Amino acid sequence: MQLGLAGREVVLIEKGGLGGQCLHHGCMAVCALNDIARHLFVSRTLHSLGILDHVPEVSFSRTISGMREVQAKIASVLDAETRGCGVQIRQGATGRVDGSSLYVDGVPVETDKIVIATGSLPRIPDIPGIRLGGVYTPHTLSSMQRVPEHLLIIGGGIMAAEFAFIFRQFGADVMLAARSTFLKGMHPKLRELAARDLEGVTIHEGCTVSGLMGDDVVTRAVLTTGKGRTEFPCDGVFVATGLVPNSSMIAGIRKGQDGRIIVDRSMATSNPDVYACGDVTGSRCLTPVARYEGAVAAASILGRDPPPDCIPIPQSMNLASEYAFVEGDGNSDEVAFGSPGPAGPGTFWSVLQGHTGIAGILVSKESGEIGGVYTAGPAAGILAAYHSFLMRLGVTVHDFDRFMEVHPMTDGVYPLMKYASSRIRREQGGPS
Repeated sequence: MQLGLAGREVVLIEKGGLGGQCLHHGCMAVCALNDIARHLFVSRTLHSLGILDHVPEVSFSRTISGMREVQAKIASVLDAETRGCGVQIRQGATGRVDGSSLYVDGVPVETDKIVIATGSLPRIPDIPGIRLGGVYTPHTLSSMQRVPEHLLIIGGGIMAAEFAFIFRQFGADVMLAARSTFLKGMHPKLRELAARDLEGVTIHEGCTVSGLMGDDVVTRAVLTTGKGRTEFPCDGVFVATGLVPNSSMIAGIRKGQDGRIIVDRSMATSNPDVYACGDVTGSRCLTPVARYEGAVAAASILGRDPPPDCIPIPQSMNLASEYAFVEGDGNSDEVAFGSPGPAGPGTFWSVLQGHTGIAGILVSKESGEIGGVYTAGPAAGILAAYHSFLMRLGVTVHDFDRFMEVHPMTDGVYPLMKYASSRIRREQGGPS
């Protein structure tokens, strides 16, 4: 779009739906399903308190068809916006790149520059029976006809946790098999709270799925742990083991062993007339990162300065609460501050269950600079996004003396900033 707005002749080759991984298989699918799952979670809380007389039932078939309708609507908006920027779209066409040569539906097309943004595909583990019916990935989830009675989720990361919560709220008996630690790399406090959101989900850590069995459709799974092999019944399997670069249609350009396209800081490949951005480069598979890399590639082609660095990168996860975190490089003198989230919109009725979320920060004892933020609660993702920006600006906890909050709100981060500032000043011998 940036190239089109700059007056360049741009043609977009799109085999699937406009909007890519995020709209059709990733973020937006999670949003669609989690909105319903969270409604069910809240309904169960209010029912347990005697406020609601029943918990609503879900039509899974209507959920899937409704999700498709919304995705199609969003795709049509993206189509109009893209064409409005002067970009031609070849919908349903297949592109292939060989060095600096571009082929569309097998026909060579003349071009000055090429930008590869082919995204990623689900990583399919080498497990006997993985191709049986009833085994789904984010790319095939919309073909699921009903909620499985016994669902096995293979994976232990954010996507695995999100779908475990969704399907547990939809009524499935869910078992999650993680090869290592569940939500490895996430702050321990967030992992602890996430496990609470996933009450009723059986989580196996440090295990492998040795095989899936059934005639045409999966009916059983074999898990191997340190205690040996155990067989479990399952009538559905969801594979959430990460993503791999979608680069099989790219040749004549340097790639890594995993298929990722090697790029420099300008997003140029080993061929100076070919650029790549997003998941296909093996970077973090996050939509904002892909957008940023696309902007860098466009700036490089136009001979402009690239946009400013976007490190540190905020991330989020949606369960009963929204979880979000952003981390800097890490200083040796950082100290941690944490507290429960306050009561407010979206958490008032959770007070009785002690489930109002959490807020935490990492702060340099010397400078007061913010080294990281982790939080769970309504609008946690927005908090992490803004705090990542503040961290890039070098804002300290002492600057929060001038911060005025909206009340009521569920942001437990800002009072921690003020408290940390007071503590640090007091320990340094200054006024608190």
